[in-house]
Amino acid sequence: MENKFTDYNLRQFLNEALEHIGFIHPKEIQVKVIPEIKYGRDLVVQSQTGSGKTHAFLLPLINNLDLNRQETQILITAPSRELANQLYQAAKELVKFAPTTVHVENYIGGVDKEKQLEKLETTQPHIAIGTPGRLLDMIESNALNIYTAPYMVVDEADMTLDMGFLADVDQIAQRLPEKHQLLVFSATIPKKLEPFFRKYMHNPKFIYSDDNSIIADTINNWLIATKTKDRVDLIYDVLTIGQPYLALIFANTKDKVDEIAERLSEKGLECAVIHGGLEPRERRRVMRQIRNLEYQFVVATDLAARGIDIEGVSHVVNAEIPNELDFFVHRVGRTGRNNLPGIAITFYTPDELESIQYLEEKGIVFSPKEIRNNQMIDVKHHDQRQRRKEINKKREYDPEIAGMVKKAKKKIKPNYKKKINRYKKRKDRRNRRLNKKNK
Repeated sequence: MENKFTDYNLRQFLNEALEHIGFIHPKEIQVKVIPEIKYGRDLVVQSQTGSGKTHAFLLPLINNLDLNRQETQILITAPSRELANQLYQAAKELVKFAPTTVHVENYIGGVDKEKQLEKLETTQPHIAIGTPGRLLDMIESNALNIYTAPYMVVDEADMTLDMGFLADVDQIAQRLPEKHQLLVFSATIPKKLEPFFRKYMHNPKFIYSDDNSIIADTINNWLIATKTKDRVDLIYDVLTIGQPYLALIFANTKDKVDEIAERLSEKGLECAVIHGGLEPRERRRVMRQIRNLEYQFVVATDLAARGIDIEGVSHVVNAEIPNELDFFVHRVGRTGRNNLPGIAITFYTPDELESIQYLEEKGIVFSPKEIRNNQMIDVKHHDQRQRRKEINKKREYDPEIAGMVKKAKKKIKPNYKKKINRYKKRKDRRNRRLNKKNK
């Protein structure tokens, strides 16, 4: 029998909020995590973007809030402003029907610090969310009191490490009360995080998602070889054939993002651009326009893959395979959310074949496609020709045959290639018979 959120004995206002947003059945990671958090264990949870981890920790922690205490009780760090905003919105959504006001605050750069400090003089938030740098700034200013917070969440810990924010998180964790529950969520668990676990966690339980699909079942994962064609022309063809509701196009560098956006605009597709080169104010403006559906096409770097949650993404296009291949999952995870259908399209050149094979070894399944006459056509798997080459290569380096080739070339006998090919076939037949006999 399938689990329901009502099975967890959550407060009435949380059940109302879940019903309001249409969440009935918990996802696999939520089934694993919610009871453990309610039990009070420290956890290290490895789970991909889009797995439902945000509600896996927000629901049980909000359920534990003492609404009679106007103190900071839950502290959540996120490595980027976009991720912090995403967590803030999710928390606000869950406390919407609470019988008394649940104060949720978001501490990020680009927001008036003085106003935040002034507000903290009179009101401490029940839930403090933010980027490590700004949270630490609030704490060191003796404005945000976290010695009252029994719960701390480090979200996207691997990204926090990569972006150099782990030292700030370390400083924050030092100020927690002696008795606390620490929850770490991460898409990957690098060894460099282990000292942090040992320092602040008491006998943590490691939880891994058993979802072997990696990419949601609702996503069609297409693979297209560029061959001799121009990549931007192919992207244009894909976007005009598919008529996406909202398409995210990913490239590896901000220069490439600007180039793709400019060329698509020249072809008549107006594109929003998101990358690290934008000023914070400009970035917020673009994000607001995207959420208001003022743009149908968004060209972005990987910063957007982990840091931005845009509703209604129908298509994800990988103009380039990411330099960090684990980011592939995070890119594709922008579509196919909440059981909605999505299409992910990856372009590749022959020199990127090794990267494609690596992704397949990780469990990602592609459907090879080709654009013909303004239609998507199924084609043979990209590695069939490569496999034939490898088989032929092995035959070529059969010591006996290699010796014959060398000898024949020396004497330059007529029709030596035909003779060698006949010999290869005879030897293959003999080997097959021997293999069958041995079996």
